[in-house]
Amino acid sequence: MLFLTVLMRTTQAVNPQVTLQIAGGQSGTIVLELYKDKAPITVANFLNYVQSGFYNGLIFHRVIEGFMVQGGGFDIDLNQKDTGPAVINESTNGLKNLYGKVAMARTPHPHSATAQFFINHGDNDFLDFGQIAYSGQNAYFLAGYCVFGHVISGMDVVDNIAEMETGSVENP
Repeated sequence: MLFLTVLMRTTQAVNPQVTLQIAGGQSGTIVLELYKDKAPITVANFLNYVQSGFYNGLIFHRVIEGFMVQGGGFDIDLNQKDTGPAVINESTNGLKNLYGKVAMARTPHPHSATAQFFINHGDNDFLDFGQIAYSGQNAYFLAGYCVFGHVISGMDVVDNIAEMETGSVENP
């Protein structure tokens, strides 16, 4: 089991940085730089959760090597935490779901992201805005998943988490 402790780091940088302290089956530090210029609503939302302590004690509940590491929604007993309202999907910001980029998780509804986020553990262009999908004779653009930051330190910790043995739980 992995536990998150999230700290706001004050820097002179233009973009805010957030430190994830990981403990449990894997330990270490992951530092994220957030793109407040490209995804201002998403970054403000994420920082509100950080500053309130919402993420402390949560786990990475969805880990798929070569795809992503997702957290921000469940405690160690797999109880889902209550969140605030969803934010608008800023996936049209031109940022891509590449290895090491941080994006908001959501339901199939494009504007449903609240607190859950994921770190891309591969280049996932099929998660980007504007990819074309087909349904029978119809084609449409996918809404995409909003990239709002990237790992600037600790990608080795993400790699180690992605390589951990995982299991499935029905109806968490």
